[in-house]
Amino acid sequence: MKKNKKMIVFTLMMALGIMMFHTVNAYAAPSSTNLPQLNISLGDNNGAPQDYVSSIRILIFFTIIALLPSIVIMMTAFTRIVVVFSFLKSAIGVQQAVPNQILTGLAIFLTLFIMTPVYNEMNKNGIQPYLENKINQDQAFEEVSKPLKTFMLKQTREKDLELFVEIGKADKENLTKENISFTTLIPAFAISELKTAFQIGFLIYLPFLVIDMVISSVLMSMGMFMLPPTMVSLPFKLILFVMVDGWYLLVKSLIQSFM
Repeated sequence: MKKNKKMIVFTLMMALGIMMFHTVNAYAAPSSTNLPQLNISLGDNNGAPQDYVSSIRILIFFTIIALLPSIVIMMTAFTRIVVVFSFLKSAIGVQQAVPNQILTGLAIFLTLFIMTPVYNEMNKNGIQPYLENKINQDQAFEEVSKPLKTFMLKQTREKDLELFVEIGKADKENLTKENISFTTLIPAFAISELKTAFQIGFLIYLPFLVIDMVISSVLMSMGMFMLPPTMVSLPFKLILFVMVDGWYLLVKSLIQSFM
């Protein structure tokens, strides 16, 4: 142990001696450095104001693209369809058997099917003439808005629309279907869709609720208090839904509710 300690001390002394007698050359920093200049500019020096307007329009376009999912949800048939599907899952009791991705995908394609006539009219009267430079941007927006507003107004209750018109203090005398703003129409359309979806969900719940009550009464009369009624009623619910061709009736009713 003593020899090892002596070797360690001797090694440290040798290292310190080498560091003391070793010369290190230090270089001073240069007095001046040639750094490149950083210039940030939009366009060239000869850019016209119209160029900046075009850039702002492009920025607005990409902003609309980012908000497109919310627009699709709040201004189309998607809200009613997906809420009804959610009620159906809860009524049957198959929360895990049917993935949400499948129901959401079905709701999206049903929305595309329902909104196709509206899109065709928007494309015919607004988008194509604008691309062919027959109308300007403001006229294109007006022509595109008309079919969408017509669709939303048909599904919006007057009571809900009057609520937001009164709160927004809009001019009722000069208010028409063409000049009504989307800020007033969209929330009225949304709560109308939710109310309609809840009404459909109530009608969906009734037959399955009857099955739950019958199964629960039978189990109680047999003294099977420890057996969950939902476990026994689930097969009967599935049999009923398949025998009446539930998906066909539900999808048909949803599509006809918009026509």
